[in-house]
Amino acid sequence: MSARGPTLERMSSPISLAALEPVLKRILVDTVQMFRPGPQVLNEDTGEYDPGPDVILWEGLGAVFSAGGPGMVMSLAGQSYQDDTRNRYQLLTWLDAPVASRDVCVRVTAATVDQGLLNRVWRVLDLSQAQTLAVVRTTWMDEVTQQSSAAQAIQPAREAHTPPF
Repeated sequence: MSARGPTLERMSSPISLAALEPVLKRILVDTVQMFRPGPQVLNEDTGEYDPGPDVILWEGLGAVFSAGGPGMVMSLAGQSYQDDTRNRYQLLTWLDAPVASRDVCVRVTAATVDQGLLNRVWRVLDLSQAQTLAVVRTTWMDEVTQQSSAAQAIQPAREAHTPPF
């Protein structure tokens, strides 16, 4: 018998997540992309730079969860303050998904249940969490999207009817 005892020796093998796989398959149901915005491209017709195509870093199954409501930042006029995240979310992915770096962007490209997730974009706040007893990879995010696609479609119609004053 070793100094650690027989129980610890038996527990030294990796934990099998096979029993949790059916549950995780029911949770990680949306298709998400991790990407970086591509380099800007010169539009020769306008002479301006347009956003280039995104550089896709990874795409796979995941789930997005809200981790609280919008935050509030109070400041005095003229005083500087650190901008706090407004809409904190968590991205859950399988453990074989890459560890996301700060400022990588995340987009939902296929939503199984809530279509309100489609094409919304989040910014990764810090490296994905890594743990000894991890079941899924957790990544903290802040939402970048400011309007839903429905609101964007309505806005031009409202601007057409806005009085000029």
